Amino acid sequence: MTVPNLARMNDYYFGGKDNFAADREAAEQILKIAPEVRLLARENRAYTARVVEFLAGEGIEQYISIGNGLPAECNTHGALRAVAPHAKLVYVEHDPVVLVHAQALIAGAPGTVVIKGHVLRPKKIITHPEVRALLDVDRPIAVLIFGTLHFFGAEVFDAVSVFRDALAPGSYLALSHAVFDSRPEAAGPMVEIYQKIFNRTNDPSRNREDLLPFFDGLRLAEPGLVDIREWRTGATVSSAAAEFVYVAGGVGLKPPAPE
Repeated sequence: MTVPNLARMNDYYFGGKDNFAADREAAEQILKIAPEVRLLARENRAYTARVVEFLAGEGIEQYISIGNGLPAECNTHGALRAVAPHAKLVYVEHDPVVLVHAQALIAGAPGTVVIKGHVLRPKKIITHPEVRALLDVDRPIAVLIFGTLHFFGAEVFDAVSVFRDALAPGSYLALSHAVFDSRPEAAGPMVEIYQKIFNRTNDPSRNREDLLPFFDGLRLAEPGLVDIREWRTGATVSSAAAEFVYVAGGVGLKPPAPE
């Protein structure tokens, strides 16, 4: 209760009540540097719904969603059930706070399991008995990683490559990641706060171009890797909005292997 927790900080950004004084204090430090973070948290949730709708429209029936946050703030489950009620969904959580909430509220729902796992240990996720029992790894799967990768250093690129290699052709990788192209001066202070929260020394701040290796070997769906406010909304972000810290997102298809 006295140590800031990322999931509870996000809950505070959403105006939720599942947070403590330490979470609110840390979140307010972030908001002083980049007040747009509160809006971006909501935009990321809307982007999640659009991505799920797109993937369901592409015929994807199996999903692995990693690092969702507290169930109250994550709409992957609700968005998926609205467009593909019979799809199979694996939630992967490492944060014990989130895991307890997710297991209480989501586990047991038809076609859904919640497992403990970490984005940096992809092989354990892919080979997890409950994942293998629910999903057919020889058929297309969509791996969703929203709002998580920007908390880790260079090792996260290797982790994502393991997912890419393990997926069957026709699978998708969808992600969102905070970037600092338009406000590089905000990167240092924000990273410093999160370093203290996680007791780390790595600097995971990146620009949009730095994210392209996540999609190596994949075919980016239109409109590519863009500000999530532009991803399949028909909108163009104004020059004023572009001055904010923003979140980039994209969806990549694993094409069939060449003959």
